[in-house]
Amino acid sequence: MRRLLPLLLIAASPVIADHNWDHRNIDAGRSLYADQCAACHGANLEGQPDWRTAGLDGVLPAPPHDGTGHTWHHDDQLLFDYTKYGGQITLEAMGIADFTSGMPGFEGTLTDDEIWDTLAFIRSTWTDREREVQASRNPPH
Repeated sequence: MRRLLPLLLIAASPVIADHNWDHRNIDAGRSLYADQCAACHGANLEGQPDWRTAGLDGVLPAPPHDGTGHTWHHDDQLLFDYTKYGGQITLEAMGIADFTSGMPGFEGTLTDDEIWDTLAFIRSTWTDREREVQASRNPPH
Protein backbone atom coordinates (compact mmCIF):
# COMPACT_ATOMS: atom_id res chain seq x y z
CA MET A 1 0.00 0.00 0.00
CA ARG A 2 2.78 2.46 0.86
CA ARG A 3 4.33 2.00 -2.58
CA LEU A 4 0.98 2.71 -4.20
CA LEU A 5 0.18 5.82 -2.16
CA PRO A 6 2.26 8.25 -4.27
CA LEU A 7 0.40 6.97 -7.32
CA LEU A 8 -2.92 7.35 -5.52
CA LEU A 9 -2.04 10.89 -4.54
CA ILE A 10 -1.15 11.75 -8.13
CA ALA A 11 -4.32 10.06 -9.42
CA ALA A 12 -6.38 12.13 -6.99
CA SER A 13 -4.90 15.41 -8.22
CA PRO A 14 -7.41 16.21 -11.00
CA VAL A 15 -10.34 15.79 -8.63
CA ILE A 16 -8.69 17.95 -6.02
CA ALA A 17 -7.61 20.52 -8.59
CA ASP A 18 -11.25 20.99 -9.63
CA HIS A 19 -12.43 21.35 -6.04
CA ASN A 20 -14.37 24.55 -5.39
CA TRP A 21 -14.63 25.80 -1.82
CA ASP A 22 -17.81 27.73 -2.61
CA HIS A 23 -19.85 24.54 -2.95
CA ARG A 24 -18.93 23.03 0.41
CA ASN A 25 -21.35 22.47 3.29
CA ILE A 26 -19.77 24.43 6.13
CA ASP A 27 -22.53 23.47 8.61
CA ALA A 28 -21.89 19.78 7.91
CA GLY A 29 -18.16 20.45 8.22
CA ARG A 30 -18.69 22.13 11.60
CA SER A 31 -20.56 19.06 12.85
CA LEU A 32 -17.98 16.65 11.41
CA TYR A 33 -15.20 18.68 13.00
CA ALA A 34 -16.94 18.47 16.38
CA ASP A 35 -17.39 14.70 16.02
CA GLN A 36 -14.05 13.74 14.45
CA CYS A 37 -11.47 16.46 15.14
CA ALA A 38 -12.28 18.47 18.26
CA ALA A 39 -11.09 15.79 20.70
CA CYS A 40 -7.51 16.41 19.53
CA HIS A 41 -7.58 19.83 17.85
CA GLY A 42 -9.93 21.52 20.33
CA ALA A 43 -13.58 22.53 20.22
CA ASN A 44 -12.50 26.04 19.24
CA LEU A 45 -9.72 24.88 16.87
CA GLU A 46 -7.17 25.85 19.54
CA GLY A 47 -5.05 22.69 19.38
CA GLN A 48 -3.36 20.94 22.27
CA PRO A 49 -1.15 22.74 24.79
CA ASP A 50 2.52 23.00 23.84
CA TRP A 51 1.72 21.84 20.31
CA ARG A 52 5.17 22.89 19.10
CA THR A 53 6.99 20.63 21.59
CA ALA A 54 7.24 16.92 20.84
CA GLY A 55 6.34 14.47 23.57
CA LEU A 56 8.63 11.74 24.83
CA ASP A 57 7.51 9.61 21.89
CA GLY A 58 8.76 12.26 19.44
CA VAL A 59 5.24 13.13 18.28
CA LEU A 60 4.04 16.72 18.32
CA PRO A 61 0.65 17.37 19.95
CA ALA A 62 -2.25 18.30 17.66
CA PRO A 63 -1.77 21.85 16.33
CA PRO A 64 -4.45 24.52 16.29
CA HIS A 65 -6.46 25.01 13.13
CA ASP A 66 -7.27 28.62 13.89
CA GLY A 67 -5.07 31.48 12.77
CA THR A 68 -2.49 30.80 15.48
CA GLY A 69 -1.55 27.48 13.87
CA HIS A 70 0.01 26.58 10.56
CA THR A 71 -2.88 24.85 8.79
CA TRP A 72 -3.48 27.90 6.61
CA HIS A 73 0.16 27.73 5.45
CA HIS A 74 -0.51 24.52 3.48
CA ASP A 75 -2.09 23.97 0.08
CA ASP A 76 -5.45 22.25 -0.40
CA GLN A 77 -4.04 18.94 -1.57
CA LEU A 78 -1.72 18.55 1.40
CA LEU A 79 -4.55 19.34 3.82
CA PHE A 80 -6.80 16.80 2.10
CA ASP A 81 -4.13 14.08 1.90
CA TYR A 82 -3.04 14.60 5.50
CA THR A 83 -6.65 14.19 6.61
CA LYS A 84 -7.54 11.27 4.37
CA TYR A 85 -4.37 9.16 4.57
CA GLY A 86 -2.90 10.39 7.85
CA GLY A 87 0.15 12.47 8.52
CA GLN A 88 2.80 9.78 8.54
CA ILE A 89 1.73 8.13 5.28
CA THR A 90 1.41 11.52 3.57
CA LEU A 91 4.83 12.65 4.77
CA GLU A 92 6.46 9.39 3.68
CA ALA A 93 4.81 9.72 0.25
CA MET A 94 6.40 13.18 0.05
CA GLY A 95 9.80 11.73 0.95
CA ILE A 96 9.84 13.28 4.43
CA ALA A 97 11.16 10.62 6.76
CA ASP A 98 12.57 12.67 9.64
CA PHE A 99 9.25 13.74 11.14
CA THR A 100 6.78 11.63 13.09
CA SER A 101 3.13 12.61 12.78
CA GLY A 102 0.41 11.53 15.15
CA MET A 103 -2.37 12.52 12.75
CA PRO A 104 -4.52 9.48 11.93
CA GLY A 105 -6.04 8.97 8.51
CA PHE A 106 -9.80 9.23 8.07
CA GLU A 107 -10.09 7.17 4.90
CA GLY A 108 -12.91 4.73 5.60
CA THR A 109 -14.33 7.01 8.31
CA LEU A 110 -15.07 10.12 6.25
CA THR A 111 -15.91 10.38 2.57
CA ASP A 112 -13.90 12.72 0.37
CA ASP A 113 -16.79 15.21 0.43
CA GLU A 114 -16.94 15.04 4.24
CA ILE A 115 -13.20 15.75 4.41
CA TRP A 116 -13.62 18.73 2.10
CA ASP A 117 -16.61 19.98 4.13
CA THR A 118 -14.56 19.71 7.33
CA LEU A 119 -11.65 21.57 5.76
CA ALA A 120 -14.08 24.21 4.44
CA PHE A 121 -15.39 24.74 7.97
CA ILE A 122 -11.85 25.15 9.30
CA ARG A 123 -11.03 27.51 6.43
CA SER A 124 -14.18 29.55 7.12
CA THR A 125 -12.80 30.51 10.54
CA TRP A 126 -9.66 32.11 9.13
CA THR A 127 -9.28 35.81 8.41
CA ASP A 128 -9.49 37.03 4.82
CA ARG A 129 -5.70 37.44 4.83
CA GLU A 130 -5.15 33.84 6.03
CA ARG A 131 -7.53 32.52 3.35
CA GLU A 132 -5.72 34.59 0.69
CA VAL A 133 -2.31 33.34 1.79
CA GLN A 134 -3.56 29.76 1.87
CA ALA A 135 -5.15 30.11 -1.57
CA SER A 136 -1.83 31.42 -2.95
CA ARG A 137 -0.22 28.10 -1.95
CA ASN A 138 -2.37 26.20 -4.45
CA PRO A 139 -1.25 25.60 -8.01
CA PRO A 140 -3.27 27.50 -10.63
CA HIS A 141 -6.24 25.58 -12.04
